[in-house]
Amino acid sequence: MPLYEDIHNAQNMITVSHACKDAVVFGTRQAVTAIVNAINAKGPKANIALDGWYGVDYAALVADLIKTLDRPAEVVNINRAFKSVCDMKAYKQTYVTDDPGFGYVNSDGSLEDLLDGKSISELANKLACNRDKIIIVYNSGATAAPLLDQMDLVFYFDMTMQPMLWKMWDGQLLTFGFDEPDKSYNWKEYYYNDFYLLWRHKKKILRSMDYYCSAIQYSELQLLPKAAYDEIVSTAVQYPIKQVQIFQPGPWGAYRHKDLWRVEGLEISAWNKMSGPELSVLIDFGGQQALNLPLLALMQYNEQVTGSYMAEHYPDLFPLDIWLDDGYFPDKQPAERISMPIHNHPGSDYVKRHFNEPLGRYETYYIAEAYEGANTWLGFTEDCDLEEFEIKCRESNNIVPIANWKDYICNWKSNVGDLYLIPPGTTHAHGGNQMVLEMDTAPSIAGTEYSFFQYDFARSSWDDDNKTMTGKPLKMHLEHAFDNEKWCRSTYVKENLRASPEVIKWTKTYWVDQYASLPEMPFDIERIHFYGRGEYSTSGKFLQIVTLTIGTKVTLVSQTDQSKRTTLERLQCCAVPACFGNYEIYTEDGSFATCVIFHIKKGYSESTLY
Repeated sequence: MPLYEDIHNAQNMITVSHACKDAVVFGTRQAVTAIVNAINAKGPKANIALDGWYGVDYAALVADLIKTLDRPAEVVNINRAFKSVCDMKAYKQTYVTDDPGFGYVNSDGSLEDLLDGKSISELANKLACNRDKIIIVYNSGATAAPLLDQMDLVFYFDMTMQPMLWKMWDGQLLTFGFDEPDKSYNWKEYYYNDFYLLWRHKKKILRSMDYYCSAIQYSELQLLPKAAYDEIVSTAVQYPIKQVQIFQPGPWGAYRHKDLWRVEGLEISAWNKMSGPELSVLIDFGGQQALNLPLLALMQYNEQVTGSYMAEHYPDLFPLDIWLDDGYFPDKQPAERISMPIHNHPGSDYVKRHFNEPLGRYETYYIAEAYEGANTWLGFTEDCDLEEFEIKCRESNNIVPIANWKDYICNWKSNVGDLYLIPPGTTHAHGGNQMVLEMDTAPSIAGTEYSFFQYDFARSSWDDDNKTMTGKPLKMHLEHAFDNEKWCRSTYVKENLRASPEVIKWTKTYWVDQYASLPEMPFDIERIHFYGRGEYSTSGKFLQIVTLTIGTKVTLVSQTDQSKRTTLERLQCCAVPACFGNYEIYTEDGSFATCVIFHIKKGYSESTLY
């Protein structure tokens, strides 16, 4: 699956102590030397754990350590302590499931579930009896219980999500118990089982580790003592949070991104994700290089980031996603080329029952740019035969075209500032010729996508190797799509889902308006319009995502600490953590600007969800 990252203006500038800055070690040779020095400081005997996430080049790391150490060391690969492949596959089957499109989240399991009891006990005993040598245990799970209590030094090696996924998609990822890539490894094993075992294990190790190491590229290791890591992360959550955005081409991919971002190698952009739980955070703390961390690292400070309600009811979940869906074409194209697949999304009750996820996908489309022919598909036409549409989708299965599909799906002309509410079960699709700021809830801490495709015009998809639209047609999710369908018709859409804004605050220099909503929608969409400067607040309770939609560049700054600030360029966003409080947004030249603000509703209650 093709995927591209873009770090333009993604740096988060924070201020930490000089001691913190000086403690960070940059470069692989320097990091390996520092690790060896820490080992040598333990004396003649030491048990060392090199633990971490999938994707880390442990083999290269161990080889460099052995070459650099001035004495022999016994090296133990924790993979030897895992259960058999058959036993691990049997365990995971509950979560991989037979569903061709989705799995079931392992919400209670631990990494230790996959370990062989006898092997791990023998290794723990070996470490406990060590009296005179260096023993290095390495790979994901090196600090599993009961090994952690026997370790003298613990190093955690981390990866961000996207580089790890590249290895998985290329068949190069090493997983639990495997020294060579498992050719049968199913992506659902990662998203529904392995991710959660790794995450719970990581949370435990981050509390007890001695050193953290960013190992996204083995040639560019960054080593941090625990105190420095803790200071950087605890400081970063007090600032606005920009993320490294990602782009994916697809069958409705368009060309506006070339004017705005110019991402090397990316020809067309279908999805452009700007903020979400699976993206990384680039933190410039004043050292030689910025530190690239998974966003979930910041969720160690859950309440500061998302607010007390979300932290209590949805622990670890960064609950908001922001996408920018490209829809610009230089010449006229048919709807079957420029439209997203016809699809719907599930609510909380549905994802809990079927996938064991905590929160449904509640969505909106905000039209950030509109070109000639801008349009959105939303709901069904008033008089169409709904049963007939379902039958045709099932007969087609996205292989045979449905000639009259437009007779069923209602089309709406779009303009800048239009907001479409898309509750769960509402059939919809971006219709093209517009730039859509898509604001959704995030159902999964792993970033799992929940879109149920009904029809994609039986078209070819994007082949990123050949840069042509010659790939296989997308697979549909017909059982989920029609099980979840609410069958909203055009009258309901017009009266309830075409939201209008109402001014809720006005001053001579700025004003705030809020779009109408529905009880089942767990968030509000507001805008702040200002000449030169405007004010807003998280009230110390609510995570917000702010996107600049009109204007060239703005600065967002805390009213209580002027050092806590960030800059946004047009069609860029940042997450404003709940703890941030009162802030202002301004343009350097006093020009006019508009920012869209997306946040969980005040007084939001789980009982309002489907």
